[in-house]
Amino acid sequence: MDLSEQISQLENDLQEIKCLFEKSERKRVKDVLTQEQKKIEREIALKQQQKESHANKEAGDSNKSATSSTSKGYTVKINNYGWDQSDKFVKIYITLKGVHKIPPENVEASFTERSFVVLVKDLDGKNHQMTIKNLLSPIDVQESCRKVKTDMVLIMCKKKTPKKWECLTQVEKQTKEKEKPSYDENADPSEGLMSMLKKIYSEGDDEMKRTINKAWTESQEKKARGEDMMDF
Repeated sequence: MDLSEQISQLENDLQEIKCLFEKSERKRVKDVLTQEQKKIEREIALKQQQKESHANKEAGDSNKSATSSTSKGYTVKINNYGWDQSDKFVKIYITLKGVHKIPPENVEASFTERSFVVLVKDLDGKNHQMTIKNLLSPIDVQESCRKVKTDMVLIMCKKKTPKKWECLTQVEKQTKEKEKPSYDENADPSEGLMSMLKKIYSEGDDEMKRTINKAWTESQEKKARGEDMMDF
């Protein structure tokens, strides 16, 4: 008999004791019934405590099991991925061998308007996590999702505005802009050529420097004769 049944039986006994007490007229009988009532009430309180303690233990074991499942092994960072896009979605492809064989609930993805986090729990004894912040443009959190394919997790980020993304994150965009050579439409083309030659000259070996010196000398001679500035 489990604790719930024991408590139920004791409550029935208590109810019957109370009924007998109401019908009893003799003081001695009432005293005996009162003592028995208090005894049963103590037993019920004790069983209730045991039941609550047992329930708390089971909840703790359940939480411990869930935590153990998440923290089993160790967590590795996912660095390799590919991405593509359509008019409506940005798609991130994460290759993880065997990911389709683990329980679907072990593959989690959470989204914000400018980021997402992917957590794959207990795959080959490890957890795999990927965090992408500062997405290039806002995404629709409710319409974004994750899909598990064979050996792959596909992240679908729904674009809020159907426009082409030149890169995945703001950081990548800033890096590309820094790498772009500066270009001044009003600059003298010859100045740019001279700067390029100076750079090549300073970085070149002796043979390269002799070649540039020879070409420069010949160009100056042609310029003096009114010919083309350079022809080499």
